[in-house]
Amino acid sequence: MNKRKILVTNALPYANGPIHLGHLLGYIQADIWVRFQRMQGHDCSYVCADDAHGTSIMLSAEKAGISPEDFIDKVNQEHQQDFADFHVDFDIYYSTHSEENRELSALIYERCKANGHISQREITQLYDPDKGMFLSDRFIIGQCPKCKAEDQYGDNCEVCSSTYNATDLINPRSTISGARPVKKASTHFFFTLPEFSDYLKQWTRSGTLPDPVANKLSEWLESGLQEWDISRDAPYFGFEIPGEPGKFFYVWLDAPIGYMASFKKLCESREDLDFDDYWAEDSTAELWHFIGKDIINFHALFWPAMLKTSGFRRPTCISVNGFLTVNGQKMSKSRGTFIMADTYKQFLNPEYLRYYFAAKLSSNPDDMDLNLEDFVQRVNSDLVGKVVNIASRCAGFIHKGFDGELAAELQEPELLQEAQAMAAELARLYEAREFSRAIRLIMTLADKANQYIADKAPWVLAKEDPQAEEVQQICSSGINLFRLLIIYLKPVLPKLAEQSETFLNIPSLQWHDASELLQAHKINKFKALMTRVESDKVEAMVEASKESLSTEQESVNTEATNSPLAQDPIAEEIEFPDFAKVDLRIARIIKAEYVEGADKLLKISLDLGPDKDGKQQTRTVFSGIKSAYKPEDLDGRYTVLVANLKPRKMKFGVSEGMILAAGAGEEIYLLEPHAGAQAGMRIT
Repeated sequence: MNKRKILVTNALPYANGPIHLGHLLGYIQADIWVRFQRMQGHDCSYVCADDAHGTSIMLSAEKAGISPEDFIDKVNQEHQQDFADFHVDFDIYYSTHSEENRELSALIYERCKANGHISQREITQLYDPDKGMFLSDRFIIGQCPKCKAEDQYGDNCEVCSSTYNATDLINPRSTISGARPVKKASTHFFFTLPEFSDYLKQWTRSGTLPDPVANKLSEWLESGLQEWDISRDAPYFGFEIPGEPGKFFYVWLDAPIGYMASFKKLCESREDLDFDDYWAEDSTAELWHFIGKDIINFHALFWPAMLKTSGFRRPTCISVNGFLTVNGQKMSKSRGTFIMADTYKQFLNPEYLRYYFAAKLSSNPDDMDLNLEDFVQRVNSDLVGKVVNIASRCAGFIHKGFDGELAAELQEPELLQEAQAMAAELARLYEAREFSRAIRLIMTLADKANQYIADKAPWVLAKEDPQAEEVQQICSSGINLFRLLIIYLKPVLPKLAEQSETFLNIPSLQWHDASELLQAHKINKFKALMTRVESDKVEAMVEASKESLSTEQESVNTEATNSPLAQDPIAEEIEFPDFAKVDLRIARIIKAEYVEGADKLLKISLDLGPDKDGKQQTRTVFSGIKSAYKPEDLDGRYTVLVANLKPRKMKFGVSEGMILAAGAGEEIYLLEPHAGAQAGMRIT
């Protein structure tokens, strides 16, 4: 076997929020492939990093009251923990906000410029006069110039699907401050992407991309490429363009360069790795990118063009995964199917998800549905009912009758040979990223193994003689079939494999170990390797997702739109008896404090005055007013509480009511009573 040198990268998660199950699809796919390559004995390095630049991160850090550097460091630690919990085994998990990335971004830019592929010209953009910054399309809303729909973003209309320039919006306003933006000119820098059209037409058809992706790119190439704006104006969190004060690299310029920077950092700690061996123009190493289909244009058009003109090698392969739906629909906060990695792992084994994804993944960028009922059934049937069941059925007889010693001669050599021969076909399927086909073949073997044990019924023979040679041979063959299944599943289920290796009393399994069998070998006592998925745990996870993801929008104020200027329609009329059920009370804020991990919430302790027995009444509520108020500014103020609202269990604690506020974004206003009102007074 020729030993391959492979560098694998995953798309960089944005450092502006937690990892969810939709993200994990692509990372689990890449990790399975990497683990398979390592089992084959190849040198396979696996790197990733947080995408840590941009206006959104700058604004989020500002809202949190910390520096962008502190903000991204905190998110980076959270991301690393999530990936580790799902057994995604990076050699390094870095950040695009690194000195290595700064240097490489400057180098590539200077080479592009020296080769005549950087142009500059003045453009007119919308500018927020209150915030003092230019606005990208996502920070502008207004009325669609085509259908006149309200509250549409600055690039396309979600009502009529029209595309337009932000400057075409009617009555535009900034989603950051609510101010009406003005037009302002600024010099920007562009990468001359159209000059690479002929090269990209050839490169995208070179086999580097899946055919469906290449077909989509050909549509864009035939319609004509545009120059790519690679600059942004201050204020901006990122790298300043060399020699251009106040101008910064657009986040998507330095993001893919983060692959190179992460690997360069890894090389510093590994004597066996050399940066140029993997990134030089004439490199014989392989470079694999695993990405989602929403970022194809950056990786398959802009990125190879930049690499070409700057003298670096292009990717060997770009593997593209589709989007994740849950129960046949787009992931939804209201339905509790927008599930964070952290929420999932509180209820379920991460390897359940790894297996389910593998059972449905192929090399094509098809969307995948996580059907939660099918998820429960498939994991319980395949992993618990078939694979682990083999070991649990056979191990007891080996220990009880033979002191844990496997037979020197095994039964059913034909079945064992068939199982061993599967290694070649399964290796081909793993290599081709046809994981679902590999899983089907593995489960076919599991079915045959279980049928063999059922047919031989060693429990019947053991009743007559627990030390019968045939019992030892049958169960030893079963244990060997289990071991082969674990070899084949190890890229998908590394934790199960590790536990199985302990049970089998063997070193870490490699792919070539399928050619050998365990005979006259002593195994350890069997311990439960995997438990069934309980439906109530899945339901609890969904409910927890509803709470943790919706409460920041629902729990606390009347915020309903992205715009502080937008007006909600009047709600449906109710009868007076319905309104009379609402108990509104004056409350004094004793203390307000930040909630760790929450983007919008403050934790507020309230004084409701004495009850009828003279005992002081207090309540704790979580309120989504963090963007408008600092905790210290709220102490001692009076507000209005919905006092008889049923307490709600949230991710961060129990909210015992709701305080009233109106508005949106930074324009949230706490409802306050007239001077003289006292805590505990009922509003009538």
